[in-house]
Amino acid sequence: MPMLTALVGLAGALIYGSADFLGGLAAKRLSAVLVTAVAASSGLLVLLLALPFVGGVWSPTAVLWGALSGLTGAIAISLLYACLAIGPMSILSPLTAVVSAIVPMTAGLVGGERLAPVGYAALGLALVAVVLVGFVPEKGAVRPTTLGVLMAIGSGIMIGAFLILIDLTPDDSGLVPLVLNRAVNAAIMFSTVGVLAFVAAHRRRVLAGVGASGGDASGGDASGVSSNAGRGGSDPASGFGATDAVTRAADPATVPGDTGRRTQSTLSIGLTLAAVCGLVDVAANLLLLIGIRIGDLSVISVLTAMYPAGTILLAAVVLKERIAPVQWVGLGLALAAAAMLALA
Repeated sequence: MPMLTALVGLAGALIYGSADFLGGLAAKRLSAVLVTAVAASSGLLVLLLALPFVGGVWSPTAVLWGALSGLTGAIAISLLYACLAIGPMSILSPLTAVVSAIVPMTAGLVGGERLAPVGYAALGLALVAVVLVGFVPEKGAVRPTTLGVLMAIGSGIMIGAFLILIDLTPDDSGLVPLVLNRAVNAAIMFSTVGVLAFVAAHRRRVLAGVGASGGDASGGDASGVSSNAGRGGSDPASGFGATDAVTRAADPATVPGDTGRRTQSTLSIGLTLAAVCGLVDVAANLLLLIGIRIGDLSVISVLTAMYPAGTILLAAVVLKERIAPVQWVGLGLALAAAAMLALA
C-alpha cells in the first residue's frame, strides 16, 4: 500500500492546492468568511448526493469527530483564505502547509506509527521541500506581513487538528464524517456572515445619521459621509467587505449605475469561484479520507502538505507570480520525498 498511499496523497495535495487558489481569488472579491460558507455549502450538496451510493455508519464517534472537524476546518480555511487574499500566495501557502504537516505527523508518530528508515528520511525531506517551495530570497521579492504570517500559522495548526480528527473516525463511517464536517462548517460560517451583515448594517445607519446631522449643520457634508460609508469594507480579509457588496448588489439603486453593475459582477464572480472551490475541495477531501484509511496519518499528512505546489503553479500561470529557482528545487525534493515514501 505505500505506493498507493503516495499517489493518493500527491493527487490530493495538487487538488487541495487548486481549491486554495480558487478560494484565494474568491477572497479578493468577497470576505474569507463568505467564501468559506459558500464553499462548504456547495461541497455539502455534492456529499449529500453521493452519500446514498457510498454510505457509512452514523455512529456517535463518527458524528462527534466529524462535527468537531467542521469546527476546526471552519477556522482553518477562513484564516487560510484571508492570508492568501493578503498575499503573497507563494509564501503564506507553504508556511501554512509545513505547520499543518508537523502537527498530525507528530501525533501519528507519538501514537505508535512506525516507518522504515527511508520513510523517516522522506518525512524530513518533505518538510524541507515545503519550506524551500515557500522561500523567496531574491532582492525585491514580496514579503508577507506579520498579520499574514500569524494567520498562516494559525491556519496550519487548525488544518493539522482537522486531519487528526478525521483519522479518529471509524473505518466504517464512510462519508459521514465529511458530511458532518461540511454541515457544521456551513452553519458556522453562514451564522458568522449574518452577524457581520447585522454589524455592517448598523454601522451604515450610524454613519448615515452622522452624515445627515453634518449636512444640516454645514449644508454639504452629508454626501461625502454617505460616499465613504458606501465604500466601507473593501478589505477581503475583513468580514464587512462581503456584506457591503451583498447589500449594494441587492439594491443597485443605492450606488451609481456603473458602480452597481461592477459590484454585481464582482459578487457574481466571487460566488462562482467560491462554489467551484467547494466542489474541488470535496474531491481533495475524498482522497484524503482514502489515504488515511489505507495509510498512516504521519505519511498522508506530509504528502497532503505538498498542496502549495498546486497553488504556486496556478499562481504562476494565472497571476504571473514569479517562481524562484529555490522553489523549483523544493518542488523537485517534494517529488523525491513522495517516491521515497512509496518505497518505505
